[in-house]
Amino acid sequence: MRGINSLAGQLMLWIAGTITLLWLVAVAFGAFVMREEFGEIFDGVLQETAERLVPLALDDLLAQAKAGAALRRGSLPAEPGEGNLTYQVRDGAGNVLLHSHAAAEKPFDAPLETGFSEGRDGRVYTASDEDGTIFVQVVYSADERQEAVMEGSLALLLPVLLIVPVTLLAVWFVVRRVLSPVEALRAAIGEKDGGNLAPIEEVTLPRELKPIQRSVNLLLARLRAVIDAEREFTSNSAHELRTPLAGALAQTQLLLSELKDGPAQTRARQIEAALQRLTKLTEKLLQLARAEAGVGVTEATFDVADVVNLVVTDFQRASEDATRIRLHGNVSAALMRAGNADTFAIVLRNLVENALLHGREGEPVDIHIAPTGNVRIVNAAPVMSATELAALRKRFSRGKTLAAGSGLGLSIAERLLSQMRASLVLSSPAPGRSDGFQAEIVFPVPD
Repeated sequence: MRGINSLAGQLMLWIAGTITLLWLVAVAFGAFVMREEFGEIFDGVLQETAERLVPLALDDLLAQAKAGAALRRGSLPAEPGEGNLTYQVRDGAGNVLLHSHAAAEKPFDAPLETGFSEGRDGRVYTASDEDGTIFVQVVYSADERQEAVMEGSLALLLPVLLIVPVTLLAVWFVVRRVLSPVEALRAAIGEKDGGNLAPIEEVTLPRELKPIQRSVNLLLARLRAVIDAEREFTSNSAHELRTPLAGALAQTQLLLSELKDGPAQTRARQIEAALQRLTKLTEKLLQLARAEAGVGVTEATFDVADVVNLVVTDFQRASEDATRIRLHGNVSAALMRAGNADTFAIVLRNLVENALLHGREGEPVDIHIAPTGNVRIVNAAPVMSATELAALRKRFSRGKTLAAGSGLGLSIAERLLSQMRASLVLSSPAPGRSDGFQAEIVFPVPD
């Protein structure tokens, strides 16, 4: 179905059908014309044979009369093609006087009138002498006439059975060659997605396709400009939001150091906790805004192992659960993949943070780097159903947990990975275990 739905497939289907139909119509018309021509030829043979036999029959009958012999039934000398032609010589009363070897003695089923007529055995021509007393009737076998028409029709059809396939192969070659620029343009446009907004290279295209190429390149340029503007706006907004929040949190912590135990200090600690939650939520919302702005769309490459090492080192320095993180795999090998290092770091931080926050307390979080560049983050946790795993991908969905969080980490990670043409695979239980949760970053296989 895929081939038939393509432009080349549709052209081939219609051209093949049209050519085949035209050839069949031509063969049918040729067979019809040939049948008419054969009929005229056979009728001519019938008439000529009958007219040639009339004087021969008269001479034979006259010779018998002069000899005084009784009239006897017999046959004239065989005529060429007598196997297909049969004749009878009849008198005015319809009696058979002479007949060919192949003809029966029973009179032909044809009237004694000069001209053509149709009989049981085929087409009949009747000729007579000048007095109209002797009649010669010649029949050409109907089966022979039909066989000649069939053989002639097959002679027209057999070459068509060879010509049509050859013609279709030639048409297929021409169609593929003519449509090759269309296929090249289609493939070039098909490569443009969230991670590839480079302009289409100038290739030799027909005049009809050049406006499409120019329009697509203009659209890609405008899209790149919009994405760059959104990235810049998001970065500036993040800076402007972080600064006052950090200042408010610092002032609150300074106030806490100055206050003595009492209701005022309790309220100050509540303010501090609220500001910390707001800071984390703001950070997540800014990451989400950057993801929506297409921060992951880039033509650059990065080293997966370097980013994983950097993120793990940051968590080990700043997190209270640093000892829970365990790194596995060859972290020194260069694993270059398409994307932005900062974007991948955001993804990895969200996944590791979720593993530490929602994993079973005190149990390790394992980070595996595969030779293919894929990264797996595994933590201990109760088994989740397929419905629960699907719900985790939604924004602000936190699953069955009492741990603090915004429910945006997985949504942000999945959005950014899709822009990098990678995917996020969630599994529960973790492969090779009876429990646990695994988040795997799967990169496309490099060309």
